[in-house]
Amino acid sequence: MSRIVRGALIQATLCEPATSSIGKISHAMIDKHVGMIEQAAQKGAQFVCLQELFNGPYFCAEQDARWYELTEKIPDGRTVKLMQGLAKKHAMVIVVPIYEEDLPGVYYNAAAVIDADGSYLGKFRKMHIPHCAPGFWEKFYFRPGNLGYPVFETRVGKIGVYICYDRHFPEGARCLGLNGAEIVLNPSATVAGLSEYLWKLEQPAHAVANQYFVGAINRPGTEAPWNIGEFYGQSYFCDPRGQIMIEGSRDTDDIVIADLDLDTIREVRNTWQFFRDRRPDSYGAIVEP
Repeated sequence: MSRIVRGALIQATLCEPATSSIGKISHAMIDKHVGMIEQAAQKGAQFVCLQELFNGPYFCAEQDARWYELTEKIPDGRTVKLMQGLAKKHAMVIVVPIYEEDLPGVYYNAAAVIDADGSYLGKFRKMHIPHCAPGFWEKFYFRPGNLGYPVFETRVGKIGVYICYDRHFPEGARCLGLNGAEIVLNPSATVAGLSEYLWKLEQPAHAVANQYFVGAINRPGTEAPWNIGEFYGQSYFCDPRGQIMIEGSRDTDDIVIADLDLDTIREVRNTWQFFRDRRPDSYGAIVEP
């Protein structure tokens, strides 16, 4: 009997001007996503992943300490607590990417993983932090992740998380596979231009190399006052063969839903024995400074 799970990826435009108060922006975005999570549940989704820093704009377009106000504790902050209630209500696994406060002044770009009974399973902290022009000043806001590449045993399967810029680094994607991931979710905030062509290249390549499903989430639209470019949406699922299964719209809110047959992973791995044929004894140069 096939082990099929229905997943959902939510991409959403900013619904409150970035010049509004932090609290007003966050409340508006949370309310919007609560409604979209409800829609995903009505369509039978068993797990859902939100976009990077889902309850605000992509504020890394500037360097301004006011955005530190958006930080919350994981799991004790109000947003994760709210999502725990929604997960239990809808019997749905929810991956919640937010701006995390560890200690005052120590902040991470993180994602909480909540099981379908509402229990908090753990978090991933973005490992690779960009800092480049124009408009990606992330080192001003985030400390590099220090929790490694955890994989979470959820009701629907084994889920790993990678966040946005992480996707440019195949080493972590491989670690997630070796740690047992069946589904890897990559919430992102990516604009058109230099790396757009990589959006549908790198992550299917991770899926092929590690023979798991990938869910890639990107926010849509433009965000004033920065206007650093068009967040081009196009969230998608791809299978362990690297084939894109379904793709979202470019410039609007969307809920991208696919049925993932997790038994395909065993079938593909029995055909392409990449994990068997690895040569870790020869890869020392990869971890040299």
